[in-house]
Amino acid sequence: MLPSASRMRRGDEFADAIRRGQRAGRPTLVAHLNAGDSEGQPLVGFVVSKAVGDAVTRNRVKRRLRHLMRARLHRLPRGSLLVVRANPAAASARSEDLAAELDIALDRLLRRRGSTPRTLTDGRS
Repeated sequence: MLPSASRMRRGDEFADAIRRGQRAGRPTLVAHLNAGDSEGQPLVGFVVSKAVGDAVTRNRVKRRLRHLMRARLHRLPRGSLLVVRANPAAASARSEDLAAELDIALDRLLRRRGSTPRTLTDGRS
């Protein structure tokens, strides 16, 4: 499971990640990353709504996502806030597919974070 010190628990942290962070969407999930300036542990939170399924299904999806994030926690910048929101398709997705989509979303977010603004190279401004 995800270490207790890395779990997001406060509502303002969730709101901060969703409102101020960048977003990368996939069919089974949407990831919101707010790369903070602090030196603390990265925090990860999960949002699994009733649209995903009944309580048993929602808890199973949360457990699977927590398990997948444990192996990927080292990729997050220090002090960052990550919220992973499950879409209804996550309930029936295989673990391998969920892992692949989580990797794609994280890759996009981390690439955007490290990129510089694009400029036109053909002489136009």
